[in-house]
Amino acid sequence: YGVDMDLLTRGAGFGYIGSTISSLVYASFTFLFFALEAAIMALALELYFHIPLAFAYVICSVLVIPLVAYGVTLISRLQLWTQPLWLVLLVLPYLFVLLKNPEAFSDWTSFRGRDASGDFNLLAFCAACTVALSLVTQIGEQVDYLRFLPEKTAANRKRWWAALLCAGPGWILPGALKMFAGAFLAFLALQHEIPIERATEPTQMYLVAFGYVFASPEWALAAMVLFVFVSQMKINLTNAYAGSLAWSNFFARVTHSHPGRVVWLVFNVAIALMLMELGVFDVIDQVLGLYANIAIAWIGSVVADLVINKPLGLSPKYIEFKRAHLYDINPVGVGSMLIASLLSVLAHFGLFGALAQAAPPFVALGTSLVMTPLLAWATRSRYYIARTSDPLLLQPVAASTQITCGLCSNPFEPADMAFCPAYSTPICSLCCSLDARCGDRCKPHGRLSAQFEALLHWLLPNATVPRLHTRLVHYLGLLLALILMLSGALALIYGQASQGLPHSPQAQA
Repeated sequence: YGVDMDLLTRGAGFGYIGSTISSLVYASFTFLFFALEAAIMALALELYFHIPLAFAYVICSVLVIPLVAYGVTLISRLQLWTQPLWLVLLVLPYLFVLLKNPEAFSDWTSFRGRDASGDFNLLAFCAACTVALSLVTQIGEQVDYLRFLPEKTAANRKRWWAALLCAGPGWILPGALKMFAGAFLAFLALQHEIPIERATEPTQMYLVAFGYVFASPEWALAAMVLFVFVSQMKINLTNAYAGSLAWSNFFARVTHSHPGRVVWLVFNVAIALMLMELGVFDVIDQVLGLYANIAIAWIGSVVADLVINKPLGLSPKYIEFKRAHLYDINPVGVGSMLIASLLSVLAHFGLFGALAQAAPPFVALGTSLVMTPLLAWATRSRYYIARTSDPLLLQPVAASTQITCGLCSNPFEPADMAFCPAYSTPICSLCCSLDARCGDRCKPHGRLSAQFEALLHWLLPNATVPRLHTRLVHYLGLLLALILMLSGALALIYGQASQGLPHSPQAQA
């Protein structure tokens, strides 16, 4: 459909305001992984240039901003230009290890780690899956790239499918290979007496690996720094770009303002830099383990709507993303995600036993796949579409391929347009999102306040429901939601980081 992850979520069961939840999940993914990748790059700069790590964090963050500010065109060129160098530096160490130390590969496959018995441990396997499954939000970045695919035709059909499969679901194949490769290099670092707490740092792993390529330690160090810098920069270009989109989408709906993507680019990088300076890299595996529960619940709900509800006719066959045509909240996606998140977090803290505690993302995935079609059936799919636009009012000239927006005067395809009764003119999706004066006159029953009032009437039929459609109520509701989310995030980071402090009971034990 040529839409980004946010617009896709709107039409996949979340509604116009409901998709802000997914925007926050997506944005948090981008700055968490930006912080992780930039921290790895900073470790390489610290090792080579002997600069303070805090200053290296700043350099690795600020470098990305001017490159991403020019948009996806420059990012695509940089990715293309750096690809040959990155591939050579990626493969070269493994070739030299194979030539100089071929026994290392067989030693790695027989390495038992901390478990001396060598038996398969289901709980350890599930715990590893929990950290790895936090990467599932990468799907959002793939969607943001794949929306630029040209329309499929008979002439480009094979190339179109090849591009879709390689850049879409196919990303898991090189991702899995890189995880195996990283495990091998960590084993190699342990063989070279690197301390176990540092053996998983990419800087240490590749410093050992490039030692097989170059006889000179200085050349090995330089090659490692170059490879880490190119790798992490390639990753963070995507993280920063996708994060700026997610924050832009979120604040456009909340504030009806769109100051520009660059503002949110700087905002996203600033959050990542703050997390790096606070030391989130030291507890990233624990943070990601809990974050994976929310991410899987979101992605599971979206996937369930696309691959279960739509084929079964429980949701519209097309992706409706325009504010003018959507309910603010669709209980199908929002309810499924909240229920799946709650159950998986309870499983994470041990409420459902040891096995569920080791693999809470599987609880989130299973719950979302079941609850999404169940909620769509229970609500009779009535909350997907709030209204439609009269084709004669929207497009009086049937032969025209584009429609001019009555507010910004720019031409758009019909799929991006709606008829606005407040202005009595066709309006584009962006102008509709930014307008704060219309009061959703086109769909008063679809407003968040109207939906909440209807819910209160249903729960308390004889009670007097206060009027919720006021600026003060909207402001207090948004403020409370943001305070709760920020408090939860800070409590999580503090709780995980404090476990490693010298005075904590865990550290003393």
